[in-house]
Amino acid sequence: MAGLPLPLHGAARDPRDLQYAQPLAHSSASASESSYRSPNLDDFMLMKVVGKGSYGKVMLVKHKDNNMVYAMKMLRKENVIKRNQVEHTKTERNVLEAVSHPFIVTLHYAFQTPKKLYFVLEYCPGGELFFHLSRAGRFSEGRCRFYASEILLAIEYLHRLNIIYRDLKPENILLDADGHVKLTDFGLSKEGIQDNFSAKSMCGTPEYLAPEILNKSGHGKAVDWYSLGALMYEMLTGLPPFYTRDREKLFERIRRGELAYPSYITPVTKSLLQHLLEGDSTKRLGAGVGDGDEVKAHPFFSGIEWVAIQQRRVTPPFKPQVSQTGDVKYFEKEFVDLPVVNSEVNEERLANDMNHFEGFTYQPRSDLEGRVDS
Repeated sequence: MAGLPLPLHGAARDPRDLQYAQPLAHSSASASESSYRSPNLDDFMLMKVVGKGSYGKVMLVKHKDNNMVYAMKMLRKENVIKRNQVEHTKTERNVLEAVSHPFIVTLHYAFQTPKKLYFVLEYCPGGELFFHLSRAGRFSEGRCRFYASEILLAIEYLHRLNIIYRDLKPENILLDADGHVKLTDFGLSKEGIQDNFSAKSMCGTPEYLAPEILNKSGHGKAVDWYSLGALMYEMLTGLPPFYTRDREKLFERIRRGELAYPSYITPVTKSLLQHLLEGDSTKRLGAGVGDGDEVKAHPFFSGIEWVAIQQRRVTPPFKPQVSQTGDVKYFEKEFVDLPVVNSEVNEERLANDMNHFEGFTYQPRSDLEGRVDS
């Protein structure tokens, strides 16, 4: 799962400890926590578990009023506090409200109970890119180029808002019903970064860490372009660059930067990957003032119509075959088969909230009408 600092990620990555959530329609206006009846657990019917990890779980839910299905991410407050995730969780909440982009998941509701925090997000029935990559083994260059193009636009958009993402990996990329990507899980994002050195935290998922994060030399927007290179390498080969289960060896390989490229990687593709995985962040493609424009200009992307990509007019190489609203065929069976229970369904009726997260509640302005407290 993203959203945890580095010490909580194992070097042998476990695809189970991830987030499977995603979002929907977005509004810029946050609801007042006092003037209106806030969204709450009683508004939703629990349908299926679609993800589970150390943080809690993600469930497919249906809103009782509008019959829309969503993914509900539940975080136990005691876990958030115990793992020093309070700031990360607040950042995720802030970023999700601030963004509105075709390839980024968007928050629909957020609320809390005395014991848990709830993000209600758009349900992306295509599941994680990791699900598809692990079954396909590797993607064709064309399929990789399509996903990379959409992800590039999402990263570039975040950078324009001075947000660095810091956790790009197949587990954090979802596919919507049409097969377009949705970037999710903003727990490791950082706001207010305008350069390539201001951020200092040692965080991320080991296989995708840029050398400057490992070296604690300060980092910034360029880490996301490094991670894009790592992600593309994995899409094309089936494994992240420098992969080994031994964390110390992994870090040593990342620092050294000597990477083998299979013979089926074309020269143009290899050139792009080498420029994105450049160990010196000042020389990395995308590290200059042009940011994403530098990456777009590489010959690998020649022929891409960026306006058409942005407008979702390019047909995805794969369209999820979902038979009904709330189909869960692209989620791991071990989760989908879990019992649909929330251990604190009645917890909202508990009196004291010792760990209240101020300003956490969110709902679109359009939902406020008719929800005034009586």
